[in-house]
Amino acid sequence: MGRLETERLLLRPPTLRDVPALFEFLGDPQAMQHTHLDTSLRQCRRRIAVHERRRRRDGYAPWTVRTKQDRSIIGWGGIYEDPFDPGWGVEVGYAFHPRVWGRGYATELAQFCVDLADRALMLPELNAFAKADNTASRRVLEKTGFEELGFEPALGRLHYRRARG
Repeated sequence: MGRLETERLLLRPPTLRDVPALFEFLGDPQAMQHTHLDTSLRQCRRRIAVHERRRRRDGYAPWTVRTKQDRSIIGWGGIYEDPFDPGWGVEVGYAFHPRVWGRGYATELAQFCVDLADRALMLPELNAFAKADNTASRRVLEKTGFEELGFEPALGRLHYRRARG
């Protein structure tokens, strides 16, 4: 897919060197209060490795998200089929370090994912999931064209879907 970037973000497949910086937030109970928490560096490394195997198979998986400004790692996310909770189709997901919350990075990444899914990957739809009390993530999904389908008891989350535009 070549170099992937947005106005303020650089996106690339994660490497093992990224794991300590990613674990700063993927292993932070506050940052991950609405989704899966990695409880050790080993678990974080495994999650990333499993997603990278899916990238080789599917052609897409979450990226390490860096700022263009200083190239610091601030997030992890993208388009993927969740290997840990399969059967929900292609999803958009993201997690960001709390130090950058409220700056619009999640919306910028989600919009990039929508555009990529529509124009390059030609995916018929994208799914996303958010806990009902995660108002920030729900707002991101609504701003990027996702429609709420309802509560999924199996996941304990609201299910969102966006058809190709």
